[in-house]
Amino acid sequence: MVLIKEFRIVMPLSLEEYEIAQMYMVMKMQQQSTSGNEGVEVLQNRPFNDAEFGEGQYTSKIYHLQSKVPTWLTKFASLNALTMTEESWNAYPKCRSVIKCPGFSKFFLTVDTIHKADNGCSENVYDLSKQQLAARQVEIIDIASAASDYWSYIVGRSTVDLSKFKSARTGRGPLLNGWKDHCSPVMTAYKLVTIDVPYWGFGRKLEQTLMAGERALFLESHRNCFAWIDEWFGLTTEMMRELEQESDYSLNMKLGRPCSADQSGITPEESSLGDEKSMA
Repeated sequence: MVLIKEFRIVMPLSLEEYEIAQMYMVMKMQQQSTSGNEGVEVLQNRPFNDAEFGEGQYTSKIYHLQSKVPTWLTKFASLNALTMTEESWNAYPKCRSVIKCPGFSKFFLTVDTIHKADNGCSENVYDLSKQQLAARQVEIIDIASAASDYWSYIVGRSTVDLSKFKSARTGRGPLLNGWKDHCSPVMTAYKLVTIDVPYWGFGRKLEQTLMAGERALFLESHRNCFAWIDEWFGLTTEMMRELEQESDYSLNMKLGRPCSADQSGITPEESSLGDEKSMA
């Protein structure tokens, strides 16, 4: 059974600020999670142009995260077979990521994201059909929540208490009860996650595990987006692209793969966007 869940992450940022915050957060979290034989290997990071999404940035990555694989899953496949690949098309404010596992050819996970300048009140930003709406679950994630679980620990729990945090550079914060209803600026990342693991015996359990992992990743990464505001505030997209190139090279060096990521231009025909991008 395919799992469909929409996560809504409200942020005390403008749409323009969030674009920078997200780029900085991804770069920093990748650096934190990469060392030795584990972490993120960047294969490509380059522009694309597509009829539906317009211009954006295409990335291709391999996730070597064997130590984070649930032990029960190793009964069905070796650790090497559980390496994940990710292709992403970031045409902000729309983004799409497709995650696959070469060890399980039928495995499919997509994350579609639409960013809007609201506080999570839009009910059907993806224009889902009645059948899709009936299958979809919705969860609003509060980045100020102190809640954590096993997957928060695996992803990397933020140590900043956002109910007490105040930005030195912007004066924003702390995020107290009900902050989403009176915050300005404010925006929401609407993330539609679709997971299909059609394997008898463990498919359903793995789908639920992956959904829990995605939730924890969204919570922790967006906590970091705001907690690191004094680090990224004032940066531009051009500055971030330069930092990304340096970071991509550094990540590959850490993993013993010194070749830098491909930064050349890409057209829709050169990527698999045309085959993968239809909404769930």
